[in-house]
Amino acid sequence: MNTVSLQTIDNYVAFIQLNRPEAKNAISVTFLEELMDSIQKVKRGQYRTLVIMGVGDAFCSGADLKERKSMTAIQVREFLRNINHCFSSLANLSIPTIAAINGYAFGGGLELAISCDIRYASRSAILGLTETKLGIIPGAGGTQRLSRIVGEATAMEWIFSGKKVNSEEALSRGLISKVVEPEELKESCLALAREISESAPIAVSAAKKAIRHGFQLSMESALKWEQLCYSETLTTKDRLEALQAFAEKRKPVFKGE
Repeated sequence: MNTVSLQTIDNYVAFIQLNRPEAKNAISVTFLEELMDSIQKVKRGQYRTLVIMGVGDAFCSGADLKERKSMTAIQVREFLRNINHCFSSLANLSIPTIAAINGYAFGGGLELAISCDIRYASRSAILGLTETKLGIIPGAGGTQRLSRIVGEATAMEWIFSGKKVNSEEALSRGLISKVVEPEELKESCLALAREISESAPIAVSAAKKAIRHGFQLSMESALKWEQLCYSETLTTKDRLEALQAFAEKRKPVFKGE
């Protein structure tokens, strides 16, 4: 059985399942290769939203430290390059991505989650960038992405101390958007994914691009960037379909054209 699998739900929702429950979904070399392959398939497909969730009581517990012990320094650096490439590929997908954090999300596991656009968590979830307790620092985007999500001071507090936070604190600091009961997590994320998938795909992609890049610009430059992204939607068939559906008092059917 693969350690990572990709399923299609309701035609347009991609569902990536992390399937190493016996190892708390730790990231091994094989796991990373299969995750990257799944992300590339999503990129090439006709999906409109992606949900990632772990099997068992963990989302992802980080790098497989048992495997790491047998690696040479050169192999560790190569693994780090590959995990960075994988997570950046996820972050750069044009479609919205949702992390369903069903349990532990430590180290590289949390870095995987914060490479997604939106994060929901179960009430039992525990999250943390714990690398300083292992004599290293987050090396797969953690120092950069976490600070952009929760702010510099909170990121420093959590990373310096290797702190583990529960879902309620993560929610209060803006790391996650919603806390649900464990048995409700998958369906809550899929419900959001379905709702997003009913929006015009080109418009959603343009909105993601506007937010992501604009966040790094001054307000003046960001507003100009927003107008450029807006212009991408003006000549689409989906925009005309929306106007027609409004006139006919029906729900629009978007085709991503």
